[in-house]
Amino acid sequence: MRLCGKLRRLGGLRMPARILGVEYHLPEKIETNEDLAKENPEWQMTKINAKSGIRARRIAAEDETASDLGYQAARKLLDREIVDVDTIDFLLLCTQCPDHYLPSAACTLQHRLGLGKHTGALDFNLGCSGYVYGLYMAKNFVQSGSMRNVLLITADTYTKYINPKDRTVRTLFGDGAAATLIGADGNGRGIIDEFILGTDGAGTNDLIVPSGCLRVPQSDETSQEFTDTSGCVRSRDNLFMDGHAVYSFAINTVPRTIEALLKKTRLAKDDIDWFVYHQANKFMLCDLAKESQIPWKKVSLFMKDVGNTVSSSIPITLANQITTKKIKPGQKAMLIGFGVGYSWGACIIDW
Repeated sequence: MRLCGKLRRLGGLRMPARILGVEYHLPEKIETNEDLAKENPEWQMTKINAKSGIRARRIAAEDETASDLGYQAARKLLDREIVDVDTIDFLLLCTQCPDHYLPSAACTLQHRLGLGKHTGALDFNLGCSGYVYGLYMAKNFVQSGSMRNVLLITADTYTKYINPKDRTVRTLFGDGAAATLIGADGNGRGIIDEFILGTDGAGTNDLIVPSGCLRVPQSDETSQEFTDTSGCVRSRDNLFMDGHAVYSFAINTVPRTIEALLKKTRLAKDDIDWFVYHQANKFMLCDLAKESQIPWKKVSLFMKDVGNTVSSSIPITLANQITTKKIKPGQKAMLIGFGVGYSWGACIIDW
């Protein structure tokens, strides 16, 4: 009994961390490619649609923030009563669209959601890799035995950063949020397995909102619009993306990350039933799958009517897989996030 107790304290008998549930929430406003075509006849939306795989995206209301979307997603999840709300010991919020410089929006959400005062809460600032990083933290909280259940919320409203005349980003990004419950419930599926994480800050300026914080405060100068060589209009207060640079980063990094994770887990590509990439755009996912020699039928897609929802794109896609019962008991999924930072991460989920 003494030995058993010691092993339990050391984590030797701890149950693996699992995904117990996933929900998501999208704003009401829908912006279609037809809407963009009427507003910008020169944008050739038919060609853009064929390349991006996106025909509509959701747009947050003027007074609707990322934390509002995150609250709605979390409310849906908590209303399922998967666990007693008092057993949620930590709240993680991944967002690049905070309500304020301070306080942390996670603290505000703890109160709005009615979580106990024993609950730890923090924000972390990551984009398209954020969900994988959040799972990594949540897994370690739960598997160490320090936390019973962790609520992971991802939420972004990138459209608030976008200049309406910048087709490079306006045609891609949509707003949304997702909520995931991670715990050690033995009845749950979704065992969170191994991870590969990485960072290359040399890509900082390739996907960025240049002004608005303390390094470069917003001013009359930063708000001045200009037209780039491709005819897109923006200011330094707006989101900028060097599409070619981001594509080059992804095509060089993501296949290597997949191979590294397979080697770490001693799995083959045939052992993975679903590859759930960050839903950047269809063109990029096609090329990434080809580069990794992954059959297209194994690539999960859910961007057509929601757009690129940044940190929420993977959990929204995963939630759709669960709802439609595409992912089945006993299957394995690899989640692969990559983007702004540059930052990337991948993990295996045993369903």
